[in-house]
Amino acid sequence: MSNKKLTADSKICSLKDVLDVIGGKWAMPIIYNLSKGTLRFKEIERTIEGINTRMLVKELKNLEANGIITRTVFATVPPTVEYALTLKGEKLLPSIRSLHQWGQEYAVELHKDEKK
Repeated sequence: MSNKKLTADSKICSLKDVLDVIGGKWAMPIIYNLSKGTLRFKEIERTIEGINTRMLVKELKNLEANGIITRTVFATVPPTVEYALTLKGEKLLPSIRSLHQWGQEYAVELHKDEKK
């Protein structure tokens, strides 16, 4: 076995960059919920169990800043805000669905290990 340190190359950096965008606890559930269509803030908040308003705002800003979602504000009283996936966000869906499927297949094993 080698004790060499890994050097940062473009492949490692690109994976780190991806995890910076979607690696947050709430990013993937938000993206997954938006895959069903455009949602308002409260609709997103209701569909994700355990998220608080502060964290949802933070994750939505991060996803918008990275071009994963769009935020559209309508001039109503009170203002209506809708969120939708961009093309860039939609291209994440196959990967997220694969991770979801993997989790369903192995969730029993993961929870079994926690009980030991």
